[in-house]
Amino acid sequence: MLLFLGLCASAAEVRTLTLREAVDLALTQNPDVLLARLDQQKAEEAVRLARDPFIPKVVVGSGLAYSSGFPMSIEGATPSIMQARAIAYVFNRPQSYRVAAAKENRRGAALDTAARQDEIVYRTAELFLDAQKTSRMAEAARSEVKSLEGVLESVRARVAEGRELPIESRKAELNLARARYRSQTLDYNLRAARSALGAVLGMDPAEPPRPVDAESPAPPLPESADAAVKSALANSKELRALQSKLLAKGLDIRAQRAGRLPTFDLVAQYGLLAEFNHYADFFRKFQRNNVQLGISFQVPVFSGPGISAASAQAEAEAAQLRIQFQSARRRIEDGTRQACDDIRQAEAARDLARLDLDVAREQVSVLLAQMQEGRASFRQVEEARTAETDKWIAFYDTGANLEKARLSLLRQTGELLAALR
Repeated sequence: MLLFLGLCASAAEVRTLTLREAVDLALTQNPDVLLARLDQQKAEEAVRLARDPFIPKVVVGSGLAYSSGFPMSIEGATPSIMQARAIAYVFNRPQSYRVAAAKENRRGAALDTAARQDEIVYRTAELFLDAQKTSRMAEAARSEVKSLEGVLESVRARVAEGRELPIESRKAELNLARARYRSQTLDYNLRAARSALGAVLGMDPAEPPRPVDAESPAPPLPESADAAVKSALANSKELRALQSKLLAKGLDIRAQRAGRLPTFDLVAQYGLLAEFNHYADFFRKFQRNNVQLGISFQVPVFSGPGISAASAQAEAEAAQLRIQFQSARRRIEDGTRQACDDIRQAEAARDLARLDLDVAREQVSVLLAQMQEGRASFRQVEEARTAETDKWIAFYDTGANLEKARLSLLRQTGELLAALR
């Protein structure tokens, strides 16, 4: 039984992580990042696939057969002991454009992967701060519960002595019940926050992470909103990925239009012929080893409406990408300016919460001094400490909101990953 309990405790062991460790872990095993890297790998292979027709292919086989009468062809080739054929594109402008488009798509896939990594890093940092904030709040709430338990005992003693009305005991019980409910709610929220953080990190649900503080300098922020917007537009992986897709679509349009150009293919063939096919009976000269090497070309005369339709379709898709690019540019610019405003608002809220907390702490100090002089009761002191706990919780909340606002701005400017690693 003891062994079973020990195994259960070890299975639910909490893993402590700093923010940097959490970011590294997310980049290593987050499912979305892994899927993005697989898409990038597929884009790499697409380049090889597009190049493939330009690489000569050699096929070796046999058209071995016995001929009675004139040696007829077998699947377009003369009967032979062994056959070898080589084929490859020599000049094929549509396929050349498709190769260039595949290379551009490969670059776009790399940008998409980097953008997905930035998104996961921001999500990780956001959940890390939420779990850290909730942990501090839960600890403050537990301290409040202990304080109110002491208040309730004191009030009950005074009621029993006839120095307080029974209603005061009921009030103390109500305050304690509220504190316990808040503590229980924060404990639930803490478990949910750690579970969400573990999910984004790709961790086992039986091993929830516990964020811990680590000494790290505050990342530098842009000096002004205009500087932040300039940096965001210059470093945006989303805009660069859209530009890459637009270039690839332009190459696709050129590939469609190039369907009217002639193409040249390598033609090479070798055949080892046999005498039992009676070649000598029907041809003036028999030769066992036969080789053909040359270039075949095709000139489209009437291509039909397919080329123009495919080209028009690609142009419409390019127009859609241009609209998406302009919309993304506007959204990034507005989001960056909003992030700068959010930082200023969060700083003002944090400073206000700090002042409120300082007043509450000073009030506790005053009441402690008055209690020693007999001018304040224990209940008054504990009620002041409860109010101080509320101010601490508000301060933790505003502090986390400020950190999130800073992370949001760094995400917009493309400097988040460098700031956290």
